[in-house]
Amino acid sequence: MSADASSLYRDAAQPIQARVEDLLARMTLEEKAAQTVTFRVGGLGGGLLERVPREEMRSFMVRMGAAADIDFSAMAERPERISYVNEDGDLDLERATAYLKSSPGGFSSGAVSSSPRKNAQIANALQRIAAEETRLGIPYLLVGEGLHGHVAAGATIFPQAIGMASTWDPDLIGRIGRVIGTEARAVGTHELFAPVLDLGRDPRWGRTEETYGEDPHLAARMGVAMVKGMQGARLSDPDAVSCGGKHFGGHGEPLGGRDSNMEGITERDLREIHLRTFEAAVKEAGARCIMAAYHALDGVPCHANRWLLTEVLRQEWGFLGHVVSDAGGVEGLHNKHRVAADFYEAAKLTLEAGLDAFLAMGTDFASILVDLVRQGRMAESTLNQAVRWILRLKFELGLFDDPYVDPDRAEAICNAPEHRALALQAARESIVLLKNEGNLLPLSRDVRSILVAGPNADSPWNQLGDYSGEAPVVTVLEGVRNKVGASAQVRYARGCGIKDGATDGIAEAVAAAQESDLAILVLGESSWTEGMTGGEGNDRAELDLPGAQQQLLEAVCATGTPVVLVLINGRPLTINWAAEHVPAILEAWYPGQEGGTAIADVLWGDYSPGGKLPITFPRTVGQLPLYYNYKPTGRAYDYVLTEFAPLFPFGYGLSYTQFAYRDLTIEPEAIAPAGQVRVSVTVQNVGDRAGDEVVQLYINDVISSVVTPVIELKGFQRIHLEPGESRTVRFVLGPKELALLDRHLEPVVEPGEFEVMVGGLKGAFRVI
Repeated sequence: MSADASSLYRDAAQPIQARVEDLLARMTLEEKAAQTVTFRVGGLGGGLLERVPREEMRSFMVRMGAAADIDFSAMAERPERISYVNEDGDLDLERATAYLKSSPGGFSSGAVSSSPRKNAQIANALQRIAAEETRLGIPYLLVGEGLHGHVAAGATIFPQAIGMASTWDPDLIGRIGRVIGTEARAVGTHELFAPVLDLGRDPRWGRTEETYGEDPHLAARMGVAMVKGMQGARLSDPDAVSCGGKHFGGHGEPLGGRDSNMEGITERDLREIHLRTFEAAVKEAGARCIMAAYHALDGVPCHANRWLLTEVLRQEWGFLGHVVSDAGGVEGLHNKHRVAADFYEAAKLTLEAGLDAFLAMGTDFASILVDLVRQGRMAESTLNQAVRWILRLKFELGLFDDPYVDPDRAEAICNAPEHRALALQAARESIVLLKNEGNLLPLSRDVRSILVAGPNADSPWNQLGDYSGEAPVVTVLEGVRNKVGASAQVRYARGCGIKDGATDGIAEAVAAAQESDLAILVLGESSWTEGMTGGEGNDRAELDLPGAQQQLLEAVCATGTPVVLVLINGRPLTINWAAEHVPAILEAWYPGQEGGTAIADVLWGDYSPGGKLPITFPRTVGQLPLYYNYKPTGRAYDYVLTEFAPLFPFGYGLSYTQFAYRDLTIEPEAIAPAGQVRVSVTVQNVGDRAGDEVVQLYINDVISSVVTPVIELKGFQRIHLEPGESRTVRFVLGPKELALLDRHLEPVVEPGEFEVMVGGLKGAFRVI
């Protein structure tokens, strides 16, 4: 069936489902298959090879399964990897049109050029090809990454997700999501593979930094806020994008901390812990995309797991979006999991399980799907259902009605002053004060000589974390210099690298420290360029400061100059020596483009730190897994020669002021299983500085029919209090917070006593 301007699917007044069915009936088998696959406009890595040294990239790709003798030049010349962006950053229309007419796809990588304006122009050019050079004029869905900012030139870069979680401020995260969605849509991107909804339950895992921490309640509140922010009021609005929550599901506690390794978790673990963030994102926020995870559950790979992708996601939760593979995830059924004899069988398994779209690593899945249907190995109705979800989203986004964007608006919106101001606020709120012996912080304005040292002191990329775009970055060294101006001499010494063992520069740092009144050491990890000790594929067997950084720290401390340690990293580190010997420690995570200014503001007291840890800091990797909501038998006794208590616990964080809690009230004292309890507590700032406090409410189900954690977070609020100010904070606990999964994995609120803990105060109520 052909189409013209009067076709039903082109009528914006018609219901979306009617438009989908009308268009689907007009499509050839080849056109349907094309809707499920992606093509890459910008070439290999979207600029990654220009950003990361070849040997670092080779090491990373070998760890991800590539051959040790990988030939980058040959990879770049594969047809699906060729860049259709020319040296001027514009789309090569002749080549791109010829390729896309012969191999049309439903998805495309977006934001592949050097500026917001050019990215918008390329997006428009692609949509014109779709509208004018293809039979049915089906628009492309341009996709990208947006974990803590749209991964594109000129976009605002916020703190990495683990830093955002340290704010314990969902309202702030929602505002960040609005900016990310607005900037992405402005340049023509329609879907972002974000947020990461996995939990960080083993910090050896390199992707811990991408998570909102170890706790399902905190991570769910952050994830819902981000999805709502990105997707906006309506997907068809010019500032909204579809969210692709990942990696579904149970990806965040791999055995040994090895990325994508088998998960030693049960269905109870999944439902009680790991799937709660995804369920909230689907049911509460209406996430329109879910990305499948690489690993297997109980021997069944997630990409081919019908129970996970269809029974749970669609039938139980009512998911109305599409399920996309992770890059190479379908191929992995054959070449990694070995549950499929070839890519044909892999494609069939995934579509029949509930997958809808392929992020392929060079495999022509469109042709494979056509062959599967024509050979009678897969029903065309299976392909049709996948295509329906993809077309539905394109209609919801309004792409059939107006797929174009305004390049002038893109240039004006991306990294706008108000967006940078929000990035600064987020960086400030994300910083956690771990130690402040003798109130060394905030620093005195009388300090006249300062050393800023360490491999992360003046390295812009090291400050960003993985999946970052490109924007101007204020480093810690710049932030300190901007803060003190001409009032103090600021020396700089790199000291050492991130992970190499070279100690040649330590002597220079020691000499500079001896001539300074104060030393600020900026140490930690990197997920980019130099070092690459964190991020995807960079898992660690130990969590000490890598390379020669510990030697640098000890050598500078030995000079007797007061030392402030600033950590820039993506996972908890085992900083036992520092915790004992360094008077002041700030955890800044990867603070984003405004991180240097935010850190300087905190160091000098222009902002009082209020962040709290969203993840536990272990003393040694031998304690792992180590999270606060353990089951009762998990800490019955210490290890021989090593205590079990963490170095810094979940929810921990100091301030420059002090807060007192009083008047914990729990009403009523007894409720029915369907009832609600109202909890209130008064918090007062009893110090002499304004500051933020995160009020955290935990419960304990004292006696239950199945084993439950000894303590679970069920509510939190971040509040700001002036000196002497008091505020009453209120929470409500109902069936959602009090239910457990019984022996049949059904949610139920059981009769019995529940303990409530807030700010060191404890009370109780009963369910009768």
